[in-house]
Amino acid sequence: MSAKHLKNGKDVSNVVTDTPSSYSANSSSDALIASSSSVLKNHDNDVESVPFSESQSKPSRLVIILTLVSSISGFMFGYDTGYISSALVQIGSDLGGVLTTGDKELITSATSLGALIGALIAGLLVNLVGRKSVLLGSNVIFVIGTIVQLAAKTVWTMIAGRFVLGLGVGTASLISPLMLSELAPSKYRGRLIVTNCMFITGGQLVAYFINWGLTNVSHGWRISVGLCMVPPVVQFALFWFLPDTPRFYVINGQYEKAKEVLRKTHNNPSDSYINAIVDDMIASDSTVPGNGPLQKAWSSIKLIHTKPANFRALILACGLQGIQQFTGFNSLMYFSATIFETIGFDNATAVSIIIAATNFFFTGVALCIIDKVGRRRILLFAIPVMVVAMVLCAISFHFLGVKFTSGSDVQVATRGISGWGIVVILSMVLFVAGYAIGIGNSAWTGVELFSDVNVRSMGGMYAAATNWAGSLVIASTFLTMLEKITPTGTFSFFAGLCMISFVFVYFLLPEVAGLELEETTQFLTDGFNVKAASQLSKERKRTSKFIKQNTNV
Repeated sequence: MSAKHLKNGKDVSNVVTDTPSSYSANSSSDALIASSSSVLKNHDNDVESVPFSESQSKPSRLVIILTLVSSISGFMFGYDTGYISSALVQIGSDLGGVLTTGDKELITSATSLGALIGALIAGLLVNLVGRKSVLLGSNVIFVIGTIVQLAAKTVWTMIAGRFVLGLGVGTASLISPLMLSELAPSKYRGRLIVTNCMFITGGQLVAYFINWGLTNVSHGWRISVGLCMVPPVVQFALFWFLPDTPRFYVINGQYEKAKEVLRKTHNNPSDSYINAIVDDMIASDSTVPGNGPLQKAWSSIKLIHTKPANFRALILACGLQGIQQFTGFNSLMYFSATIFETIGFDNATAVSIIIAATNFFFTGVALCIIDKVGRRRILLFAIPVMVVAMVLCAISFHFLGVKFTSGSDVQVATRGISGWGIVVILSMVLFVAGYAIGIGNSAWTGVELFSDVNVRSMGGMYAAATNWAGSLVIASTFLTMLEKITPTGTFSFFAGLCMISFVFVYFLLPEVAGLELEETTQFLTDGFNVKAASQLSKERKRTSKFIKQNTNV
């Protein structure tokens, strides 16, 4: 692909970019690196021969608007996670009696079950009716689920409302990262996807503050539930006027519509540049056989399992989502108030704000560094931090002498705040910091590993389903684990899973920071190519740095 770029008033036509079409499908790792390096080989002789590609373009105003509006889904997801943690403590007997351990697990896990089903349904619909339409539908589901919860007088009505809400949560958790990965220039893709994570953690923090303020208000938890309706209404109103993604239009053969959107999502692009981007999308758009949507969906599922590059991307995307859930973070978010109440804090919701604030702050740190440092390097640093934190939690609970029994009873050897109770808080803060800067964000970037536009939605569906299946397991078993294998055994178990996660990342996860979506197929075709991908990412950074130094981009 070539394009023209004006520098200092001069027409620079000798501009080269690396695109997927420049690579053979059977390229070796060395060939990939060599091909990437070629863009810089003549810059000493001709400083105006500058690579200019989609990866170097800054996000346009429309991209930023789409990012912020689609990330409202993340805020809804985060707010739901945050308010239920406090509501489990504040509900009291409002649902017909004091909640037992089983009641709490059912109320919490109902959303995860709904989200699992919602993600699966959304994965089938996104290529049929579009990312935008599915997202708008999730807003309606959010509102319905909230109304059912507001009217709940029994535990089972509350569970039903949480399930319906979960359908919307699961749908939104698939659509938002998918849209952002397809809209964002590769240089900024990680940061824009993490923006959605910032909204998730922001939603959690806002929910904790609201519940803290409603601690002494009679039936105050219903107010926090009712506020769930505000974000979906706002998102529906805003997104009604925004376009779908160019890749969806390409899937449906609407190439001119795709070009129209691309001209708005890029800053002053040339026609040849836009045409080249669409050509690359078309080239990566495999032909899926089938007469109807169900047949095409089934063909896409077969394609994602039979094509080596797609299957490896599936392993990585689902693996990252599994790590996010099975390392225990959501157990802390769902039940943090319960845990703090157990170890002697009178206002457990206020203490939980510390956890939510830590999550929000370090997600912001991740936003700043994810594209510069890279997903892989961050995870290799952050996961060991999580291991240390879980070990400290296990040790602390051993010395606290906390024992969870059946029903809602908890036995504590020493009542009141103790030194080991403070260690529990500090350990949780350390764990959340490591989680937020690492897997809490990187898991959602896994969808960028699917370069084939027809299977990307299916890959996102599998990844989101893995996330919610893990959440379902954790939410429905965490309090039971505390009871059956003790808090020390539970947190030791999570520490072990963190160690297994480190091995997975070290040996299998390639670095994709700075790479185009259509490029990932090339290095996943004949293996995971961890070293080759890391070198290619470094070359992209060199290219980007050179462009920044020698152009006005």
